[in-house]
Amino acid sequence: MTQVVFVDTSALYAAIDAADANHKHAARGWDRVLTGIADGSLDALTHGSVLVETSALVQRRLGMKATRALHDHLVPVLDVAWVDEGLHARAVTALLAAGRRNISLVDWTSFELMRLRSIDTAFAFDTDFADQGFEVWT
Repeated sequence: MTQVVFVDTSALYAAIDAADANHKHAARGWDRVLTGIADGSLDALTHGSVLVETSALVQRRLGMKATRALHDHLVPVLDVAWVDEGLHARAVTALLAAGRRNISLVDWTSFELMRLRSIDTAFAFDTDFADQGFEVWT
């Protein structure tokens, strides 16, 4: 059976930014992702809002060369779920119900997508995934 791992902004960004504190861990995680995809044991999923968020961070902090690397080398190996009206509404409802300023709508979208698809593992350096009960690759 193929395991699906959700890929968060924090993992994508750490993989691109060699100065990021989690870069070495991210590189090991990407090796794990690529090996799993190659041998058919793993699929890597993210959603469109993560791509927007990551692209904006990389572009602003690291520049266009890094933005191109993100889109040319990391994004193509991911399955991308596009956020539809229903997923967006679920995420907004969760955000408002939680009433917490420190968890973004992008994160709530990730949590809701993972729950909808019964995904229990995230490749992330964001502790909110573990706080929500997901297993986290670090």
